[in-house]
Amino acid sequence: MTLALYGHHFSSYTQKALIALYENETPFAFRALGPDRPENSAEWATRWPLKKMPLLTDGEKTVAETSVIIEYLQVKYPGPVTLIPADPMAALDVRFMDRFFDLHVMDAQQVAVASKLGHIPMTPEDGLALATRRLETAYAWLDTYLKDRTWAVGEDYSLADAAASPSLFYADWVYEIPERYLDLRAYRARLLKRPSFARAVDEARYFRPYFPLGAPDRD
Repeated sequence: MTLALYGHHFSSYTQKALIALYENETPFAFRALGPDRPENSAEWATRWPLKKMPLLTDGEKTVAETSVIIEYLQVKYPGPVTLIPADPMAALDVRFMDRFFDLHVMDAQQVAVASKLGHIPMTPEDGLALATRRLETAYAWLDTYLKDRTWAVGEDYSLADAAASPSLFYADWVYEIPERYLDLRAYRARLLKRPSFARAVDEARYFRPYFPLGAPDRD
């Protein structure tokens, strides 16, 4: 097996990379990271000293950062689902929304998680409050933006939707999307029904009891 992905099934960014692999049924080996698999963790740390997950290896080549991993897969292992449009201007729109979900949704919810775990100098209460404010702003913009759209950028599923899937999945656990944001709630529901993401979600169900803020009894 040439391709290997190092990560954890409950990791949001690992799920984002898995979506791309599952969308095109790309053969790969999953190298789970954790105390029960020290050999994988040792290889991961050797290949990528920053120890950020996920990490894709293709023989001797190492590819880090999830969006770059997805672009690499499209270039090196293309399949029937094109996650980044060939048209340069359309690709810019996709990349913008990819960054929006990573920076303004994923990062916002991680403030609450990190403060709860004591990873940042902020009380859990302040971390949750800050995450809620940031997410409310992002939700309001997204609800307007997504009106009359099936996917994040038009009618084609893309890199932007791969980013949106784990971002909104976990963000909704931190600060549930208010009922007034009907279009955003409907979009999140569509993402959860996408077979590639549904598979990633199912693979991580066993870890839900460890979610530091408490996983809700839904999804």
